[in-house]
Amino acid sequence: MSRTALVGNITAMLEDAGFLVSERCSVRPKSFDLAARRGEDLVLLKILGNIDALTGETGAEMRRLGDYLSATPIVIGLRTRNEDLEPGVVYFRHGVPVFNPDTAYDLFIEEVPPLIYAAPGGLYVSIDGDLLADEREERGWSLGRLATELGVSRRTVSKYEDGMNASIEVAIQLEELFNEPFSNPVSVFEGAEDVRDADPIPEGPAVDPDDEQVLSTLTNAGFDVHPTNRSPFKAISEDSGGRERAVLTGHSPFTPSAEKRARLMSSIGRVTETRSIYFTTDTVKRESVDGTAIVSCEELASIDDPDRIRERAAEPEA
Repeated sequence: MSRTALVGNITAMLEDAGFLVSERCSVRPKSFDLAARRGEDLVLLKILGNIDALTGETGAEMRRLGDYLSATPIVIGLRTRNEDLEPGVVYFRHGVPVFNPDTAYDLFIEEVPPLIYAAPGGLYVSIDGDLLADEREERGWSLGRLATELGVSRRTVSKYEDGMNASIEVAIQLEELFNEPFSNPVSVFEGAEDVRDADPIPEGPAVDPDDEQVLSTLTNAGFDVHPTNRSPFKAISEDSGGRERAVLTGHSPFTPSAEKRARLMSSIGRVTETRSIYFTTDTVKRESVDGTAIVSCEELASIDDPDRIRERAAEPEA
């Protein structure tokens, strides 16, 4: 299946599941292909045939964007270099949860989250330690008795009850012994933080010198500015006072490519519930492009009232 067809299939799946889905990010560089929202669940999706194509730089940017936008970064793919992705299993690349389209269908359409995740050494599940301890004690088994049944040490059983995750083989043994499932679902919409390594979110990129004046002006106006380097926008600007929605920010001459980016920023903004503003290095006789405000750098330089910048960043009429 071509990547274009795969993106189309995932888009249709999300819409069938009741998600509002953005236009596909068709400009480069791009850290994600789609933004999608259903209720409080906002996801940024990268869709790949081979998930090994996800670079560390892109994974880092996806995680940063997830943090800035209160979104979950997710990669949906078909295979690695060596094997197909197993259905019902969450993998990880550069701290981002990854799974195949079948798992995506179960999660988004059926609303059945996966139970299994891949980590060095094999496949694992998150064990409900409290339930396991209750069932063991109700049966009158000691830690040693359960350890013998499982073929592990007493210390290992104690760790399971304290919350240590178990191999899928052990999870199956426990279910057979007690006729009771002990596996917790993988909380994909929270980034699967309960099972992945808690790596800190990487620091953001340095400001592009060409954007420094614009972003500095926004900072002086009371915005916390987060530069990006692999997104269809140059930065995400958050009102440090918490009074307004975040703003997706672009900056360049107003070329056909810039107009395309401005339209895409509007589409993403409708999904992420952000505003968008594009600063142009030339004068343009347009107030907006499909909801993205168009402001010349000359106009920006003449604005000395921070509230006026906020007003121009407010979503204009399309």
